[in-house]
Amino acid sequence: MTGAELTREHVRVAVIGAGFGGLGAAVRLRRAGITDFVVLERAGAVGGTWRDNTYPGCACDVPSHLYSFSFAPNPEWPRNFSGQPHIRAYLERVTDTFGLRPHLRFDAEVRALRWDSRALHWEIDTASGPLTADVVVSATGPLSDPRIPDIPGLAGFPGAVFHSSRWDHGYDLRGKRVAVIGTGASAIQIVPAIQREVARLTLFQRTPAWVLPRMDRRISAAEQWLHTRVPATRALRRAALWAVRELQTGAFTKRPDALRLVERVALRHMRRAIDDPALRARLTPDYRLGCKRVLLSGDYYPALAQPHVDVVAAGLKEVRGSTLVAADGTETEADAIIFGTGFHVTDMPIARRVTGAYGTTLAEEWRDGMAALRGTSAAGFPNFLTIIGPNTGLGTSSMILVIEAQLAYLVDFMRQLDVLGAGAGGKVALDARPSAVRAWTDRMRERLSRSVWNVGGCDSWYLQDGLNTTVWPGTTAEFRRATRRVDVTEYRVLRPEREAPPDTARDTARDADAHAETGTGSGAVGAGSGAGRRAW
Repeated sequence: MTGAELTREHVRVAVIGAGFGGLGAAVRLRRAGITDFVVLERAGAVGGTWRDNTYPGCACDVPSHLYSFSFAPNPEWPRNFSGQPHIRAYLERVTDTFGLRPHLRFDAEVRALRWDSRALHWEIDTASGPLTADVVVSATGPLSDPRIPDIPGLAGFPGAVFHSSRWDHGYDLRGKRVAVIGTGASAIQIVPAIQREVARLTLFQRTPAWVLPRMDRRISAAEQWLHTRVPATRALRRAALWAVRELQTGAFTKRPDALRLVERVALRHMRRAIDDPALRARLTPDYRLGCKRVLLSGDYYPALAQPHVDVVAAGLKEVRGSTLVAADGTETEADAIIFGTGFHVTDMPIARRVTGAYGTTLAEEWRDGMAALRGTSAAGFPNFLTIIGPNTGLGTSSMILVIEAQLAYLVDFMRQLDVLGAGAGGKVALDARPSAVRAWTDRMRERLSRSVWNVGGCDSWYLQDGLNTTVWPGTTAEFRRATRRVDVTEYRVLRPEREAPPDTARDTARDADAHAETGTGSGAVGAGSGAGRRAW
């Protein structure tokens, strides 16, 4: 062992990311009495996606009182749907209120993680130095790394080019010819916000979106006062917002045809703002509402109806100097290109940096589709938990509810390590059994097979090579029940090995694990895969 290894800092838990997931994990660890942890953040401040996304009009499409932690209510939300500055300020306040600053490591991007089977811990290489941790919680989030398509000729474009999540505030859009690529959740906020100041705006739309009215309004001072002085009213408001979304879930997961009624509302919303029949035709989706993310806006359609705004019903195919060429041959001159093309969701960049017990990366293990037990634990990656992992996304409600459910699972995971470690006379680790992961994944695919995301007639970012590895196929109450506690029979219980397995033997590790699932393999404690038990 080298001197560097002897002096390397060790913590019980390393959390990656300081957005909602990472900060929530930090709060729950402290409340569980665990203080030996760090939060590794690649940027210089907390906030995650709400720190990075500062584009004009940036706001949340989930009501504020539901898009916040249950353990950190904010009675002073200014609007039904709060903007980016207010959400980021909320996360800063959570950081201070719960005393998280001493645990934060800024400018500490995680470059690599490798599981040490001998020591039963993770070796972590960060931009601020190396460390080791018994447990790693990956809370990098699916909306953290922007995706810009590979467009021929883009490198030769003479104007400004940037992604919505990396907005160039130094570039003045006034009087410019601007092209917006994409019609997702960011684009429908950007277009109305900038169309008044640009000379011409061209929107490149591969697929039209279903857009419903955004029932936004200012929350009055009287309401804020009431929510502050009478907490029960605040809780009642949150409960009502939650209940409505729980009731909607059945149509998305089991009865997609029931969404025809909502489609009529969306079409009426469009007709009120768009008089031109040709433009209406270009903006009318040909797939079931909900198959792609349903968007909320009251000013998107009015912005598209302006005479200096054009909608090209095709994606961007090529760039020739300052000329943009669409897939249908339409040519447009532009001074700036803004990409609202989403993020690396089904191919999380962090997965390429995590090397597990088999000597393979998480990205390699997920090359045929992401899979993790209860959306949290991937087989072959002991003591590694993902917040907002595979099949945890929501199409109908607040992701904060899913995050809190996974945080409860994290706390019980830590408790189980303590109990099992005491019983085994030392340190242990939990590694999800491949059979348990397969059983869980099969259940996800079975339930999703009849959902609107799978049968709605569209191709969305929810899918990876035709598989829906992103969305949770049920209510948030179901997910909370499924992650309430750790079922140890779904894991292999590992003890330290006397010697680290040689690299040449790693290709046989999977075979050894298959035998270990019966409880007879080296380094495994306990028996039973739990594969036959229903997921919930």
